[in-house]
Amino acid sequence: MTPPQRLPASLTPLDVALAALLHRLAPVAPVELALVDALGRTAAEMPPLQPLPSRDVATADGWALRARDLVGASSYSPLPLSASPVWVEAGEPMPEHCDCVVDSDSVDRTGPMVQVLTEATPGQGVRRTGGDIADGAPVIAAGRRVRRRDLLIARAAGLHRLNVRRPRLRIVNIPARAGETLTAQLICEAARAEGAEIVCSAATGREAAPIAGALDTVACDLLVTIGGTGVGRSDAVISALAKRGEVVAHGLALQPGRTSAIGRIGDAPVLALPGAPDQALGAWWTLALAALDRLSGREGRRRQTLPLARKIASNIGIAEMVLLERADESWMPLAVGDLSLAAIARADGRLVVPGGSEGFAAGTPVDAYIMRD
Repeated sequence: MTPPQRLPASLTPLDVALAALLHRLAPVAPVELALVDALGRTAAEMPPLQPLPSRDVATADGWALRARDLVGASSYSPLPLSASPVWVEAGEPMPEHCDCVVDSDSVDRTGPMVQVLTEATPGQGVRRTGGDIADGAPVIAAGRRVRRRDLLIARAAGLHRLNVRRPRLRIVNIPARAGETLTAQLICEAARAEGAEIVCSAATGREAAPIAGALDTVACDLLVTIGGTGVGRSDAVISALAKRGEVVAHGLALQPGRTSAIGRIGDAPVLALPGAPDQALGAWWTLALAALDRLSGREGRRRQTLPLARKIASNIGIAEMVLLERADESWMPLAVGDLSLAAIARADGRLVVPGGSEGFAAGTPVDAYIMRD
């Protein structure tokens, strides 16, 4: 019989656990994906683009002319032209020596001579060479997530595929005694939203042997387990991890997420999340996202600094997750350490109060990660 799991007398500080998880992690090799499949992934390095348009083009239907030839023209003093101007449609190349487009009513062709009735400025009605995409510009900077607006640039440049980094994440759910899969579904959806290639599976039981059999790290950059990290009689993930590899840390100075664990199986890092949604999210936000960012080569996440509308009181010795709601250009704390499902759903931002801090006074500017797109 497998002995029951126990938390150590001293919890591992969050920064130590994070350093252990990120140890030897490096960005994965880029892959080339079709544009629709690249959406939401992290961009890798790509060749610079050619200028678009490749030459000056009209942006409106009208008459192509040279601005300096129209100086002084008005409806009261029409300016005769020596030759009839060229009509261009929007998107067509500009004729040589022409640098502006005037609308149809600005040219009078009813009399014996063609006359212009208005002045124009150079570039009026014209998209200059490189006006949409500058010569040598990147389709998207490496390290940024690919957005729909980036696909607009790629399609305009004639690209059909993009280079992205797509970490491979295996998520193993340890079946709950009640049979629910709420947390597993939550984490799988969160991982998919981060642009990872995910495989979701489940152990066939809560005992150490079937859990150990489910800890497959083949073709996997990060292995995440859900549930079974506590000290209950049927919790056995830590024992299973010890059989398959190494338990680096079990029991983190993090709330929620105290019973989380860090380990390794071969070269693959392992993050064991608790089974409750709030406990799993505490470790997911602070540890898993950092690992995925490292693997994908992603640049820093969006943050916003606002003053606190109300003080945050925290316990010394443990890092506590704080959920925030934006209200009148300030951050309003919703929950500290104990995160209800309602607070999780309402939150606009999050931050962690370090273990060495008692919190922050009302009015203190705090830097929070944005949780809404």
